Amino acid sequence: MTITELMSIDLNCDLGEGMTTDAAIMPYISSANIACGLHAGDDDTMRRTIELCVNHGVAIGAHPGFRDRENFGRVPMSLEDSALYDLLIEQLHILQKHGNELGARLHHIKAHGALYNMAAKDARMSRILAQVTKDFNASLIVYALSGSITITEARALGLTTASEVFADRTYQPDGTLTPRTEKNAIIKNTQESLAQVMMMVKDRKAKAIDGHDINLIVDTICLHGDGTHAVSFAEAIHSFLKDNLISILPPHLD
Repeated sequence: MTITELMSIDLNCDLGEGMTTDAAIMPYISSANIACGLHAGDDDTMRRTIELCVNHGVAIGAHPGFRDRENFGRVPMSLEDSALYDLLIEQLHILQKHGNELGARLHHIKAHGALYNMAAKDARMSRILAQVTKDFNASLIVYALSGSITITEARALGLTTASEVFADRTYQPDGTLTPRTEKNAIIKNTQESLAQVMMMVKDRKAKAIDGHDINLIVDTICLHGDGTHAVSFAEAIHSFLKDNLISILPPHLD
């Protein structure tokens, strides 16, 4: 596929996590993943972020993570099936409550941090995530790592998925994200981030840390709102897509 054949793509960002840049990022994105109060955020933050989304026409997604504010939900945890189910459904209901009060509709779900990365390689966790989504609202789109087990399990339950790639993270040769514990896990340079996005959009590939190309399905591009350069990354990617006549739109919600 050439870049001119791509008509639209989603640009999403993890928001509502207590950063001061959410409002600055909002004009550049098409969907937001809002922390549900357990790994970060609170009732006030959720409401303010939902209001920003509504004002900017940005699709609203739940961003549930482990109940671990101390570590920002980025440390792996082992939970029994019922505990994981309850953890996820609780957070969906929390965000839905605020959405209902503000007249806003949920569009998608995307797991956060360690939960996201664990589920990407764990069929049990992915099945629970998919089941929670189906039980809560089967029309929600599941955002998950491109090529991951989470995508497979969500589709197996008949859910709509969006294969996600990352503008600010490096990749392992197997297509997973480089763990944050490694020094080269995070892309901190705007031009380096833009080059990765260009490769993803144009070639449907990313270059792994060992130099090999990884094939990707690209439905949505993620930025982390807590990144030091999140605003400049968002602006640069937005400009690149617009300059190439690519509309920035969320995946269609039935």
